[in-house]
Amino acid sequence: MDSYAVLDEARQEKAKEYAVAKRVLWIFDTLLGFLYPALWLWFGWSLSLREMLAARISSPWVLVGAFLLVYGAAGEVLGLPLSWYGGFVLPHRYDLSTQTPKGWFVDKLKGWLVGAPLGLLVIELMYLALRLTGDAWWIWTAGGMLVFSVLLVNLAPILIMPLFNKFIPLGEEHEELARRLLALAEKTHTRVRGVYKFDMSRRSKAANAALTGLGNTRRIVLGDTLIEEFTPDEIETVLAHELGHHVHKDVAVLLLANTLVVGVGLYLASLAMKWAVAAFGFLGVDDIAAFPALLLIMQAYFLVSGPILNAVTRWREHLADAFALDITGKPEAFASALTRLANQNLGEVNPPRWVVWLFYDHPPLGERIALAEREEASSPS
Repeated sequence: MDSYAVLDEARQEKAKEYAVAKRVLWIFDTLLGFLYPALWLWFGWSLSLREMLAARISSPWVLVGAFLLVYGAAGEVLGLPLSWYGGFVLPHRYDLSTQTPKGWFVDKLKGWLVGAPLGLLVIELMYLALRLTGDAWWIWTAGGMLVFSVLLVNLAPILIMPLFNKFIPLGEEHEELARRLLALAEKTHTRVRGVYKFDMSRRSKAANAALTGLGNTRRIVLGDTLIEEFTPDEIETVLAHELGHHVHKDVAVLLLANTLVVGVGLYLASLAMKWAVAAFGFLGVDDIAAFPALLLIMQAYFLVSGPILNAVTRWREHLADAFALDITGKPEAFASALTRLANQNLGEVNPPRWVVWLFYDHPPLGERIALAEREEASSPS
């Protein structure tokens, strides 16, 4: 494959349809996210469940865990149809998925088995902070989430990601590509443990690549769909973008930005929860029965603050694009890679501005392609 990609207009029409379908799904998912905890509060289910459990359980740790098990399991069952439609039906309708129904349910089960204990741990520690630190609980919770996030970024490539995909070092067939990518990493003073291929095609026809992990766990990972459908020059520019995030210390920047946003949200929630305690008759802010109220408050906050964090992320992504163009000197290959991503992943090239503001954590593909084309036009011939 030597030719550069050309935008497929027919695929763009499908991309626009797919984007609209996903936005409609987001509306229903968001409404459900507000409706579910609201019902628990309105009908008094939250208080009833806590009273029933407290009559049998004396340990606050076990009480929190038991409440969350019932609350979370019922929520997952209620949300399963939307999850199935968005994760399986819609991608198949637009010929993006290769996953079987069994494969989807297995992945869903794995997600529950991994996510539930991690989520339970975070919430248990938050309620420990509520019990021990009083009004300062939000500070301890925000700090704890930062530590937890750093650990997760570091350990995910070796403990979590292999549960969902098979990662193997690039073999002799792609030895030259691995050499080029390692040389590029060395050029940016980025230490990596190797270049790995993962079986993305087992679930999707889309393509992707990433630089995962921190320190000793950092590695380059390429979807097999990317390796098969993209040229070596295109893959090199895609990786250069990921290396740009490392050079600009974007993991740290975005972790701190996210911690700041979450911290502000938790502080506002600590104030709003005092009203919720009085309004619904909870025993205190640390009453597990008040958990649905806390969720409602935080969900409303993230609905408002999400676009702000997205804007910060789009800024860092733009800097990574500029870095990729500078370090590789291959603007035509980068524009082609982005065009091929638009064709293959059904990415909408020029979405409405309000959609970008509300949903996008990357600049639209059209802006990114235009940046590469301007760089190409300004380069000496």
